[in-house]
Amino acid sequence: MESVALALFQSIIFTVMVLGLLSLLTNLVPGLVIMWVAALVYGIYEVISKTYTSGGIILFVLITGLMAFGSVVDNILMGATAKQAGASWLAIGLSMVAGIAGSFIPFLFPIGGLICALVVLFVVELIRLRNWRAAVKSTKSMMVGCGFSVLARFGIGVLMILFWLIWVVIG
Repeated sequence: MESVALALFQSIIFTVMVLGLLSLLTNLVPGLVIMWVAALVYGIYEVISKTYTSGGIILFVLITGLMAFGSVVDNILMGATAKQAGASWLAIGLSMVAGIAGSFIPFLFPIGGLICALVVLFVVELIRLRNWRAAVKSTKSMMVGCGFSVLARFGIGVLMILFWLIWVVIG
């Protein structure tokens, strides 16, 4: 009976992780954090049941690192692609701050952060360059970076699930 309960628990954790992975495609919720919390719950279970192993601890640390990196990879990719198109560091920095602030605007949820980041980048570049075409070029490149970041976060999410599955098998 105990093995049935464990299998059910693992199935629930896996389902939560897959739902977190799928949420990365919409950018509506912090899917990597959801996946990490599922792995944390599994780790807490192992600690309570005294079934944890050093391999499991190492894999949880790897999952944690992936979650942390994946949580900032979108900013890195969006900023890098905008910089390649000629955007200034000031515009990129203000855009990132606006993106964070915009994510807290209730009536713009869930895309408020992206909208604010793109608008601020465009406005700052327009003021700096006095050329709307160049400002549009920088803004488009940031949008391309956003697309790359979705792919990167999805890949990171797949790795997180893979590491968790390895953890379950070796544990």
